[in-house]
Amino acid sequence: MQASLDGCLFVPVADAGPGQVGTGTRFDYRERDGRVWAHYEGGDVVHGELVGTRAGDQLDFRYVQLRTDGSTASGHCLSRVTALPDGRLRLEESWEWESQPGSGTSAVEQVRR
Repeated sequence: MQASLDGCLFVPVADAGPGQVGTGTRFDYRERDGRVWAHYEGGDVVHGELVGTRAGDQLDFRYVQLRTDGSTASGHCLSRVTALPDGRLRLEESWEWESQPGSGTSAVEQVRR
């Protein structure tokens, strides 16, 4: 059985760059019936939301965020859910901005509450 993301808190393992998520960003995930959503904030992000779907270990979602400089940005992300040796979850992400040029990969890991 796959581990649920519902109620999980995730943090990036590295900074992605100015105006993007970084190690100061926190993602609070929810999951129900194949749907996933999360609120995130911290670092250069004042307010962010993501919404999408989960099929097995694959997430497919869109995100939108308000940055500290007042700009907004949005994009698309595909993630793979994996388990770390200590039982925490890791999301390995491949993302692409839709509101501006740019794409990349990143990872976030679960933080125990």
